Amino acid sequence: MSYIDTACDVDVAAHVREVTSAAAIEAGRCADEVIGTGPLPGTPEWDAEQSTATPAERSIAWHLLSLRIQVAAGLDGIETVVVLRVQGAPWAVIGRATGMSRQSAHERWGTRARAVLDPVGSGLPSIVADDDPR
Repeated sequence: MSYIDTACDVDVAAHVREVTSAAAIEAGRCADEVIGTGPLPGTPEWDAEQSTATPAERSIAWHLLSLRIQVAAGLDGIETVVVLRVQGAPWAVIGRATGMSRQSAHERWGTRARAVLDPVGSGLPSIVADDDPR
């Protein structure tokens, strides 16, 4: 088999998963640079934030930016969307971050996110926004 035959015929599925994973990790690193990770647990700064909305807002912002980067790089981002939904992010915010409408975001990820968050059909966790377009 020639090099060209190998390049054209080899199964690349495992390599695609590796590249996708590396890209998602890099999107997170970029989100760290822009949004930050917040103060270290146990520090006075961390203690001061614990009774505020800042940690939750920072986490949602971090995941929104990571999702923006993933989508712009051609990744799907479903894992990040699931995390955002669990954090209470509505479809309108997810859509805004990815440059689409609430309905388009729901159409792209809604069915798969629901399958992860409600695998037996007993209802979504209460933290998930009840904002599915009907």
